[in-house]
Amino acid sequence: MKSSDRKYGGSGDGTAFIILFSIGFAHLLNDMIQSVIPAMYPLLKESYGFTLGQIGLITFVIQMTSSVFQPFVGLYADRHPRPYSLAVGMMFTFSGLLVLAFARTFGLILIAVGIIGCGSAVFHPEASRVAQMASGGRKSLAQSIFQVGGNGGSAAGPLLAALVVIPYGQESVAWFSVVAFVALIILLGIGRWYGGRIASGCGAVPGAVVSGAVYPARTVRFAMSILVIMIFSKYFFISCMTSYFTFFLIDKFDLSVQQSQVCLFAFLGALAAGTLAGGFFGDRYGRKYVILFSILGAAPFTLCLPYLNLFWTVVFSVIIGLVIASAFSAILVYATDLMPDKVGMVAGVFFGLMFGLGGIGSAFFGWLADRTSIEFIFRVSTVLPLFGIIASWLPDIRPAKGGKSV
Repeated sequence: MKSSDRKYGGSGDGTAFIILFSIGFAHLLNDMIQSVIPAMYPLLKESYGFTLGQIGLITFVIQMTSSVFQPFVGLYADRHPRPYSLAVGMMFTFSGLLVLAFARTFGLILIAVGIIGCGSAVFHPEASRVAQMASGGRKSLAQSIFQVGGNGGSAAGPLLAALVVIPYGQESVAWFSVVAFVALIILLGIGRWYGGRIASGCGAVPGAVVSGAVYPARTVRFAMSILVIMIFSKYFFISCMTSYFTFFLIDKFDLSVQQSQVCLFAFLGALAAGTLAGGFFGDRYGRKYVILFSILGAAPFTLCLPYLNLFWTVVFSVIIGLVIASAFSAILVYATDLMPDKVGMVAGVFFGLMFGLGGIGSAFFGWLADRTSIEFIFRVSTVLPLFGIIASWLPDIRPAKGGKSV
């Protein structure tokens, strides 16, 4: 065992849990910062008179800047790993926060969230590589630890916005730059470990195959197409929940902004809580079945959501969050199993799809809400998890006892 491996709790063949929890915590801080932005929407709408279409466009910009660059960052990272690129991405986020705190026009707000989106584009593909590099072969568990950090941060953002941004105004967003600075220090330490792995020749992801694809190209294309549809169904629905659930609760149940933020926190907290279970069951029973259960299993609850009273609306939103949470980790690890020599690129593509489709979904539902109603868009969005049925067509690529895939 090398000295750097001993220091960080893992070996070339073992799971480096200190690194996994560190990158997960950095993910928590990164996504907490990003989730403050949609939590600000009621404040921005009231302060500047923005339409729901403009609110959707803000989400579209941050999600698209996150998504467009991620595959290219991931592809570059596969070929030319840069250990300290994670810290560089966080510097973008730090800068974007300061611009957002003092932006007073719609255009400047779009620029600020675009800078934050660029930080996310740099962070996610390389961080996924680090998580799988530290996995010791337990890739679903590693990805889930990484992902639960992001989900936890997404859940904490609206709560912090309710406690800090809503009472103290837009300028208080600058206080979150302290969070970005803490994340920067953590990422510098991870970069040192990452650089040591590369220098010692241990920088490959466990199980990666450098020489080429393990599965036939036709199988890979077919499976990837299904995974893209799964990402679409999940993140179009989640974009409606994260961007407009507060408006739905205010409109239907006459809640205050802060009360609605607490309800959104309950949904996002459930997303965080359900993520680790998906990693455990994915490693044990296969990613295909986790994907199928996660998305299709949420459908009965989503279909009921627009027609319930306040108590059951919150309860069902928590159940939906718990059930649907595990899908992304399972999808991403399934995809990297299909293309094990291109982990960074695949992570970039799927994180990019997650952010991009989320942004398009938010803009679409904002446009549709302006022309119909908040309640109508929830009736439309809650049908989307029914697409989960096509996950039953995914090839089962679990390793068999003899080491081959079935």
